[in-house]
Amino acid sequence: MQVNLICGVDEAGRGPLAGPVYAAAVILGPDFDTEGLRDSKKLSESKRYSLALHIKKNALTWSVGICSASEIDEINIHQATLLAMKRAIEGLSGYTSIKVMVDGLFCPQVDFPCEAIVKGDDKVAEISAASIIAKTERDLKMIEIDKIYPGYQFKKHKGYPTKLHIEMIKSEGLCEYHRKSFSPIKEMLTLQ
Repeated sequence: MQVNLICGVDEAGRGPLAGPVYAAAVILGPDFDTEGLRDSKKLSESKRYSLALHIKKNALTWSVGICSASEIDEINIHQATLLAMKRAIEGLSGYTSIKVMVDGLFCPQVDFPCEAIVKGDDKVAEISAASIIAKTERDLKMIEIDKIYPGYQFKKHKGYPTKLHIEMIKSEGLCEYHRKSFSPIKEMLTLQ
């Protein structure tokens, strides 16, 4: 009989004004050393990257799902987050007997038993691992985008609505990675 494995799922990038939303799905397995795993927001950047390498190397499997800024504008951030989660889960291969545990209040529509757990990224090791993978992978993507559009300084703020980012939008205008349905960008567009 196959043991039911836990698949932890979490997202990164719901709040930024720019860039995709990322979700990660991670199955650690029974022999994984979970020491140090916690909500990615409570870890230093260097610790996050160190743990991300540990997870990628030692987890049974992991996958990332992405929804672009244009998809977010089209279907809204809530639906885009659930879609990114679904894509991450569907990106796992070879595991049929899993229970999905998601950080937050909502589960994506998937063909597995699924449970949403508030503050799950601090309660369930698999969700903590997913939080770390989603955050580090999204940050790396924003650093890549920074090379394409250096005027926005994405590597500093990762697309979040900081004072610097708002100033850059006012001076540079928008790029293809900006979420046009988000405030204050939406209001700026109506003033044009």
